[in-house]
Amino acid sequence: MVKPVDGRDEWLLTDLLGRPMGVIRVTDTGALLIEPDGNARMTMTGMRCGPFPSLDEALAAIETHTRGVCRRESGETKP
Repeated sequence: MVKPVDGRDEWLLTDLLGRPMGVIRVTDTGALLIEPDGNARMTMTGMRCGPFPSLDEALAAIETHTRGVCRRESGETKP
């Protein structure tokens, strides 16, 4: 799951059980970087973590590497 952080240019990543998996941050240049944390460090080892031009491309990279599905929290409106 990906959830926007209010007032910050980043999204929290959690697994379906709500455990923290890291963040996706927007850099000063507008690119996005994936910063794995917790159990995701091992899961995302060897994965390209950025830069990505969009949130959708960052999520697609996670899906491809983990063979899973990334879902945005309902009601999410950030680009």
